[in-house]
Amino acid sequence: MARVHSSTTLAETLSWYCSLFLVVMLVLSCCECESITTENERVVKRVQTNVNDYRPCDEIYVVREGETLHTISEKCGDPYIVEENPHIHDPDDVFPGLVIKITPYKNR
Repeated sequence: MARVHSSTTLAETLSWYCSLFLVVMLVLSCCECESITTENERVVKRVQTNVNDYRPCDEIYVVREGETLHTISEKCGDPYIVEENPHIHDPDDVFPGLVIKITPYKNR
């Protein structure tokens, strides 16, 4: 058998360790990015929720797309929207552009 030179063996071993190190670093960087992304998404959702929770409603409110009387009532603090708006005959028939009167419960 031919004897392999020790420097060649050392170079091959070092090459394998470097390859293994790079693979581990790639795996760890992928995991870290996912955790950072999910944390950033949580922060953005928390900020959006806080902005929507403390947003004041005017006395005259124009319904936006995707809103229901229930969501408007929660956002504006007015549980009596239907009673104060006689032009709303069916609470389920709310459409974008509908103008309603809002009286927050705190102001009563």
